[in-house]
Amino acid sequence: MKKYKLLLWDIDGTILNFEEAERFAIRKGFATLGIGECTDAMLADYVAINKRYWKMLERGEMTKPAILEGRFHEFFERYGIDTSLAEEFNAHYQVDLGDTICFHENALELIKEFKNDYKQYAVTNGTSLAQHRKLERSGLADVLDGYFISDEVGYEKPNKQFFDLAFKEIESQIGPFALDEVMIIGDSLTSDILGGNNAGITTCWYNPGAAMNDLNVTVDIELRSLNELKKILGIH
Repeated sequence: MKKYKLLLWDIDGTILNFEEAERFAIRKGFATLGIGECTDAMLADYVAINKRYWKMLERGEMTKPAILEGRFHEFFERYGIDTSLAEEFNAHYQVDLGDTICFHENALELIKEFKNDYKQYAVTNGTSLAQHRKLERSGLADVLDGYFISDEVGYEKPNKQFFDLAFKEIESQIGPFALDEVMIIGDSLTSDILGGNNAGITTCWYNPGAAMNDLNVTVDIELRSLNELKKILGIH
């Protein structure tokens, strides 16, 4: 069985249930600013808008500040909400998103179980504000060996530069390692799996919904449940 030394975990959509936290944060923002009710249909529209904006970020077509407010500007405009509230709404949203902790399956328990055998780091494109709050409130900051947030690294996944800088820092902490000793575990084909391909490491796609791989990316391992990692890593 292949022996890995280093596990890179995506946070949103992999360790944490981002969709549940997103729903809560959006609806709380509506209540906080007194702009009415965010219906299920409105929320579905926002989710689609948000995904489109983040994919533009991953392709390098927009800056992060532009997408953070732009998504809400477009969303509010569609529903006749004052678009000048986009900046304030986003500020509330980042805090509420960071404070809403919903684990996927038993992700935290798995990370704790793997701690003695692997070095584990989080790699995320989320904002510094939201991600630091999540890491602290979830307990992940105390369990993981470290984390890399794109705002602080200076590059977004799937850019190779993100991983090059992360690997340089990790090597300074744990010593040399080979790329074939590294696995990234994530739910996004466009950021995690493509990023892993760009970095030359093993890719593990967390795909509980059995989505199709309709992109030209190489998936080395595919999971329906995070619990399958134990068998893949030879842990019983």
